[in-house]
Amino acid sequence: MMTAISRPLPDLDEPDTGPFWKAAQQHRLTYQHCDNCGSVVFYPRAQCTTCGSGRLEERDSAGRGRVYSYTIIRANPHPAFRDIVPYAIAYVDLDEGFRMVTHIVGTDLESIRVDQPVVLSWTTVDGMELPTFTPAAGEAAS
Repeated sequence: MMTAISRPLPDLDEPDTGPFWKAAQQHRLTYQHCDNCGSVVFYPRAQCTTCGSGRLEERDSAGRGRVYSYTIIRANPHPAFRDIVPYAIAYVDLDEGFRMVTHIVGTDLESIRVDQPVVLSWTTVDGMELPTFTPAAGEAAS
């Protein structure tokens, strides 16, 4: 009998990214704002990528953005992903000024396009809440 292979999942206890993933479990998409220079910082880390300050404030994103770029994965040799192909991976530019890598879900993959408005959704994988995005209202495939 084969054992199911789990997907690689975030570590909630990792010092820099753990707070981000803990917030995600509450359906909160967070990013950091530097209290020293005003820069938006994403992905989570201990210091500002612009000025090096450790004065970073956690903020919640409204979860609205646009597709910057994407690809459709049609084959994946990793056993944990083999059964979900095809799927879309995208860079999404959030309205708050950061870009993140995510999955685009809830739509016909062929309808995804660059600059498409998207909104935050949540996908549960092995009990872990992961931020994903769907086309904004009026943007779904027909």
